[in-house]
Amino acid sequence: MTTAPPQLTDRAALARNRARATQDALFLHEIAAEQLEDRLQMVKRSFQDVAIVTSQPDFWAARFPHATVVGDTPTLDLQPATHDLVLHAMALHWADDPVGQLAQARRALRPDGLVLSVSFGGRTLSELRAVLAEAESRILGGLSPRVAPMLEIRDAGALLQRAGLALPVADTEKLTVSYADALALMHELRQMGEANALAARDRRIPPRMLFAEAARLYHDRFPNADDPTRIHTTFEFIHLSGWAPDESQPQPLRPGSATTRLADALGTTEHPARDIPLRDRD
Repeated sequence: MTTAPPQLTDRAALARNRARATQDALFLHEIAAEQLEDRLQMVKRSFQDVAIVTSQPDFWAARFPHATVVGDTPTLDLQPATHDLVLHAMALHWADDPVGQLAQARRALRPDGLVLSVSFGGRTLSELRAVLAEAESRILGGLSPRVAPMLEIRDAGALLQRAGLALPVADTEKLTVSYADALALMHELRQMGEANALAARDRRIPPRMLFAEAARLYHDRFPNADDPTRIHTTFEFIHLSGWAPDESQPQPLRPGSATTRLADALGTTEHPARDIPLRDRD
């Protein structure tokens, strides 16, 4: 019996947030698209049947006009073995089951097809997360989730392997953005469609002083280096890539199947191993 993943996201609230997004606030999608295009150029392969899974279909359809664009619903609207490239674009951080999303993307690929994913990583909004937690603890005496948990780069390789993708690669890029203050940042997050849609969020209207205190803490703790009257915030992009398994891909050798000694390859003399005594560490 398969256990359903825990519910991270209130999908109805997420849909409402995304419907309010404005195209001129999607500059992070623009940056993500440029980063994906850079990675595709490094692959040096032509892709003919492209699918894109995304939270902002209008933006990505305009950027890749010949691609099939679908939403990041829990069950992806993709047919098996019909694509040679699937892009999962700026949506994985809201998935209750990110492994399932990537596994479905893999199933939509023909053998030796490629999955590329870009989404927000764990360092995203770290400053905002910290000041909201401190302000809420001071004013309300407790904490409620206000910023979604996001993928950490240290977990990315295992995620790809669990999804059944071969030759997994994960890397990260960090972007620092300046805002007038924390209220301006939170306003733009709403315009991006990235407001709080966590299933466990506090549904009560927060006191106005909560965000005023968070803004004060933000200004004190995280001033912009070039203009201390402004603040800075971090956005991290996690990039994942993996291939649908195929016999043409490099395969690891079986243990003990090597035909050349390492010592010969290095041009050195091989010595028998010896026991090394354990040492206590201070």
